[in-house]
Amino acid sequence: MQEDDIRARINALVEDEHQLRQRLQTGEISTDEEHSRLRQLEEQLDQCWDLLRQRRARVEAGQNPDEAAARPVDEVEKYLQ
Repeated sequence: MQEDDIRARINALVEDEHQLRQRLQTGEISTDEEHSRLRQLEEQLDQCWDLLRQRRARVEAGQNPDEAAARPVDEVEKYLQ
């Protein structure tokens, strides 16, 4: 996945998050549905940001950014901030 593709995916996920919150406000979905879906979106966002950071680190190190790969959710979610 190219950097532009990753950024586009991040933007789409953020838009999904905004729509989800709007749907909760209008009563289209329950709070439980919103929380469940938000958790999924956050995991996907974390994976995208991690992949973007990997690509940028590879470029800075003179390596091929295309060799960066998405890591599993359980690995990405356990990182310390």
